[in-house]
Order: sequence, then structure tokens, then C-alpha cells
Amino acid sequence: VHAQDQLFATLDPTMRGLRLPSGRRVILSDTVGFISDLPTELVEAFRATLEEVSEADVILHVRDVAHPDSAAQRVDVIGVLDGMVRDGTLDRVALARIVFRDPEALRRLEVILHPLVRARILAALGAAREAAAPAVVIEAIKLVQGGLATLCDEVWLVTCAAPVQRERVIDRGAEPADADQRISGQTGIVERLRPAVTRVIDTSGPLADARANVAAAWAAATR
Repeated sequence: VHAQDQLFATLDPTMRGLRLPSGRRVILSDTVGFISDLPTELVEAFRATLEEVSEADVILHVRDVAHPDSAAQRVDVIGVLDGMVRDGTLDRVALARIVFRDPEALRRLEVILHPLVRARILAALGAAREAAAPAVVIEAIKLVQGGLATLCDEVWLVTCAAPVQRERVIDRGAEPADADQRISGQTGIVERLRPAVTRVIDTSGPLADARANVAAAWAAATR
């Protein structure tokens, strides 16, 4: 087993065969992390873990009860498992229904995700710098709030009219009430982020128009 003093040095499950006292043979799979499909950068990293979890007959959650956050960790894991579907990925609709109705659940999810996202972004930027890449695009939730905007030459804010946003969220599988709650939770976000934003891309119109606006902004930014 690979061992290194590094957060998530390996995400590969460790599997071992075991014979129970009854004589029945089982496979023990030791996994880490219950997050997938949120955000895109983490999908592949956690896919193996979630595949093992989704196919398990029994899930045993081992945690350090002496840890001050032991109870919160239990709640986090149960919350993620409740949102899982059989194919080994998180059900976005189910997870959104939980976190957008419960601010504390959203906070716990962000505590799990944001440090991982930040580490991945910093690693990607380092690799791009070594490769002398002409530009790097970062698509991340709370880029400004997380302090990553200071690393960017430009910060683009993608917006759309509330009725259009509602329609799109519902088209992705959300219930109308959940879509309304999600949108209401973003009230004032444009005004709060605008001081750090260099370009605003309005996508309220047809998709072709949005693509044209992005292409024009990209051409201007990379001149």
C-alpha cells in the first residue's frame, strides 16, 4: 500500500480477501472519500472509490471517535451516501435538494470540497506554468470567495436572467420548488462579486449567442 504524508496521496481502493469464521469468503475494500461528480475536476479521482461503495453489500464507516469533529464526520458521510445512486456517482438532484434546503448541510459539503478543489487548481496551474501554456481557464464555484481570483488575470462572471435560470435548472431535473430555493439563495451574488470581475457574460439568450459572446471575450483576452 502506497504511504505518503500527503492529503489523498492515493485514492485507489485497497482490496484483500478474507475468510470469515463461518467459512464464507469475502473481499474487504478499504476506500477513502465519498465525493464524485462535484466538481468536474474531482470526478475521475473519486470514481474508483464510489464504484466500490456502490457495489458493496455492507458499508462500514470507520472514524476516530476521539476526533473533535467525529460526529460531524458521521453526518457528512451519511449525507453523501443518502445522495448516491447505484452507478457509483452522486445524484446531483438529490444532493442539491439536501444542501439548498439546509444551509448547514451546504456548509459541511463546502468544507469537504473546497480544500480539494483549491489543491487541484493550484496543481493544474503549476503544471500549466511548467508547460508554458499560453492560458489557463479555471471554472470553479466561489473562485472569488476562496481567494483564487487573485491568481487570475481576468475573472469572468457568467449570468442569466432569473426566469431563464429557473427553466434551465428544472430542465436538469430539479423540482420547481427546489429551483426557486436555489435561485433565491443566490440573491445579490452579482453585486457582491462585481468588484472582482473583469468581464460579465450574459447567457440569457440562445446558446449560439452565448457561444459567440464567449468567443469574442476569449479573443479579446488572449490578444
